[in-house]
Amino acid sequence: MTKPKDTTANPALAAAQPMMEWWQKQFSQGATPMARMQLAWMQSMADAMQFEAEFLKALAESGQKISQSFEGEPPHTPAEMQERYQQLIKEVTDAQMERMQKAAELSHDFRKRLWEEI
Repeated sequence: MTKPKDTTANPALAAAQPMMEWWQKQFSQGATPMARMQLAWMQSMADAMQFEAEFLKALAESGQKISQSFEGEPPHTPAEMQERYQQLIKEVTDAQMERMQKAAELSHDFRKRLWEEI
């Protein structure tokens, strides 16, 4: 801890010392909640970026599967082709629904984190 300054030589500093101590205490207490709220916001943004990365991964895997289906044995009938496309569309749709569900939960989690900090 630092030693308090000798204010006996200047009576104005001695009179202002309690006010400065009070102000420093209030200032340090005010900055902490704002930093915690910013941390909560950054955690929510990191979660959102993670969800988006998972969705992009699902899209990439879907594209990879469709390209692999043409490299191997190609579909012989339109029904086979439709079945492959339907399966890929289902996977992408499921990934999109999961993405939307996580986004809705993220909004709720973010509000909860903010209220905890407030």
